[in-house]
Amino acid sequence: MSEATAVWPAGRVVALAGGVGGAKLAHGLALAGLDDRLDVIVNTADDFQLYGLHISPDLDTVMYTLAGIANPATGWGILGDTAATLGMIGRYGRSTWFWLGDRDLATHILRTERLRAGGRLTEVTAELAAALGVAARILPMCDEPVATLVETPAGLLEFQDYFVRRRQQDTVLGVRFQGVEHARMTQEVERALAEATAIVLCPSNPLVSIGPILAVPGFRERLRAAEVPVVAVSPIVAGQALKGPADRMLASLGHEVSPLGVARLYQDFLDGILIDQLDAALAPAIAELGIVVKVADTIMRTDADRRRVAQAVLDLARELVGPGRR
Repeated sequence: MSEATAVWPAGRVVALAGGVGGAKLAHGLALAGLDDRLDVIVNTADDFQLYGLHISPDLDTVMYTLAGIANPATGWGILGDTAATLGMIGRYGRSTWFWLGDRDLATHILRTERLRAGGRLTEVTAELAAALGVAARILPMCDEPVATLVETPAGLLEFQDYFVRRRQQDTVLGVRFQGVEHARMTQEVERALAEATAIVLCPSNPLVSIGPILAVPGFRERLRAAEVPVVAVSPIVAGQALKGPADRMLASLGHEVSPLGVARLYQDFLDGILIDQLDAALAPAIAELGIVVKVADTIMRTDADRRRVAQAVLDLARELVGPGRR
């Protein structure tokens, strides 16, 4: 099998993603040969307005990663980007707590312009991704505004305030998705789910990256009723999140910080889960939930690692094709 040969035999694959971990696996799925057969449904509940611009952090992280221009040192932003504009904003006395590169700003400017002209976020995202040569379809979870709000002892915080400005230092007492009750699955998301031959939950934060997607009315029910394998890669390895505050958030909200804890959050629709070799001892407990477990090295440091993990989760999905699921 050549490096360009797909590891999934036929049909489209849907990935649910948010943040750096999700972008890495989405990239791995593309590298595994899916590419133009890949639909990535992305969290938009951490979108926000800054300097009059519409910022979509997770959409951009996925888009830049699939385009091959993401900064590998951070996992977000554009490789080699500069901050002259942000520096000038600071000279004008404005806060610069959220880093925006000069080339990155072009994305936000054009997105905002198109949205103000009446474009849907889904349409605008497709245009931007196509311009960057991305073959996969990057789909916002919905076109309506949804905002993750974090309940803390300091009060209710907007997600980027908690995540970036306050550096995730607040204890999380709860999470809300403001406006999600008014959200609707887009026709593009509906079509992607209908055409999917497998659905993969990327190793993203289950509470604030995957959680908002699942909270869109009807989405979780679609996964429960899916006639194709629904599989996940655990974002928790040896009791820790590889990036971000997922471990602390899970703990503060009373969930077990382990692949077992993640599996419990998804157990009403999940068929299989890929867990790291460091957590192999948890496989029997997860299996008791009725979820098939596969153990592998899930750390993704290189492009080859991303492809390897993608192949492992697709192999798991392939084992689950057919009757007898859930």
